[in-house]
Amino acid sequence: MRKLFVILLAAVLAAPALSGQVAPDNDDIFEQTINNESPYYYSALMLRYNSGDTTLTEKDYYYLYYGYAFSDDYHPLAPIPAEDKVLMAFEKAHGDPSEENMRDIIRYAEEVMRSDPFSPTNLNFLAYAYGAVGDTLNERINYDRLNKVLAAISASGTGLTEKSPMHVLRFSHASDVLGTLGLSVAKRLVVSRTTEYITVANENGRQLSKGYYFDYSRVYWGNPEDAPQKERRWKINDYPIGGYDK
Repeated sequence: MRKLFVILLAAVLAAPALSGQVAPDNDDIFEQTINNESPYYYSALMLRYNSGDTTLTEKDYYYLYYGYAFSDDYHPLAPIPAEDKVLMAFEKAHGDPSEENMRDIIRYAEEVMRSDPFSPTNLNFLAYAYGAVGDTLNERINYDRLNKVLAAISASGTGLTEKSPMHVLRFSHASDVLGTLGLSVAKRLVVSRTTEYITVANENGRQLSKGYYFDYSRVYWGNPEDAPQKERRWKINDYPIGGYDK
């Protein structure tokens, strides 16, 4: 599944630039997104996002993506059954790219959106399927969403050092970011209560000497007892993460 995802991204997406990264300011994000006089008031931003507003800026997406961690709808450890439906529909469409099968991808991917509105994988499927049925408007909307979500993540850190990790809302989002770079997960290693180091492999499956750091602290805000400990890192490395190397 990861290989197929990389192929799709290669067709529609340039890798995000890793420059000028700053870790998200959680206090500022919280204050801005709960203030109904702020241009980043969350309810208003989310309404625009769901309506397919492509005028939302990368700064808007910064507050959208990281502001979601404060939402009552944010349940990062909960399974999303519709993800498997999307994968099954995609595999079926891969052998039979009929409009009916593409519509199935769209239907299930829209279902996933209710649980994970910023999943790069899912937005990629939506852009692909809408384009396949000739709906260029929704193809462009989801292409725009995908690019700006990835831009928000890549602006949160270089990922090259433990002090500058990329911040993600779900484990699968890290795999998706790496996919845009033509890389896949080789091994995951917990290095602190909030940060994981991922060694990567290239498109030919060859493991590279360097890897990337990702911050998962938001995943555990509501579940501190589930936060990984370095002495029990196997529990996180072996965790069947949704959207990861299916």
